[in-house]
Amino acid sequence: MKKSAIALIVLPLLLLNISCEKGKAADAVTDTEKSDSVKKVIEEKTTLTLDTVDYNKKMVALSNNDTTGRWPAKAPYPLAGALLPYNRIIAYYGNLYSTRMGILGELPQKEMITKLQGEVAKWQAADSTVKTIPALHYIAVTAQGAPGKNNMHRLRMPFKQIDTVISWAKPINALVFLDIQVGHSTVKAEVAELERYLSMPNVHLGIDPEFSMKGGERPGSKIGHFTAADINDAITILADIVRKNKLTPKVLVVHRFTQGMVKNYKEIKTVPEVQIVMDMDGFGSKVLKKDTYKAYIFREPVQFSGFKLFYKNDNKNDWKMYSPEELMKFTPKPIYIQYQ
Repeated sequence: MKKSAIALIVLPLLLLNISCEKGKAADAVTDTEKSDSVKKVIEEKTTLTLDTVDYNKKMVALSNNDTTGRWPAKAPYPLAGALLPYNRIIAYYGNLYSTRMGILGELPQKEMITKLQGEVAKWQAADSTVKTIPALHYIAVTAQGAPGKNNMHRLRMPFKQIDTVISWAKPINALVFLDIQVGHSTVKAEVAELERYLSMPNVHLGIDPEFSMKGGERPGSKIGHFTAADINDAITILADIVRKNKLTPKVLVVHRFTQGMVKNYKEIKTVPEVQIVMDMDGFGSKVLKKDTYKAYIFREPVQFSGFKLFYKNDNKNDWKMYSPEELMKFTPKPIYIQYQ
């Protein structure tokens, strides 16, 4: 893919220049009966046995008849109860403090949920072989242009906002993803702060290399990156959480829209406790987005693939947003779809 084409696949800087303090985290379930019930469900799921024949069949179908040998990506079998490849996740992305960071914060709750359910239905119609489920992908740590009191160029959202998103997800049985933009901090430090939420069965993780500024630059002044070691830090923490709490596998979404955003991809570890999605981020024309998908997702397989769609930025300059039917023709088929 030509450098000039790559340059057009960009993600607008979305920084929250606000100040907030952590609210008190949601209390653990205090009702004994509910606690025992949740524990029983988790234990039942983790004692299931993975049908490896069925799993292999679904992974081959997801590879869309790839003949290069890249897909399905080679990885250990997941723990029983894994979400992928049995479900396709349709996620709405954003932050409740901003109408510019994504559809999750742009629309009122009821309107947003209704619209999300409509997209879920469209995807289910496009591929009836895979169950389609909704998700709310919330930016829990935002990169900042200003250094802040800790000189980290990042802002942690109050826990009460995470609680709100989780409460919105519950009535529609949606997953919740907590996304982090580390700024001058580290993946290890920021993920550790969210452990109480990641210990919940329906809460998963997203990490964004774009705003990881290892050279001390201001977030947004250039595109940042993660090394395999950074991503492995997240995987290690998630795997430990899964084992400690006897959970089914966690899903880790890694955003990517340039070659340099992820270094040493072959060194990213795959473990039974975590399912990794490399998400094709960035907006542009269909041709450019397809080329990007081929260059950085198809050619550098890790485990699963995702695709990001922008309601506004993919529908301007005579561009059109990809339809579910069109994306089902991609190799591999994306199993995680994010709308911004």
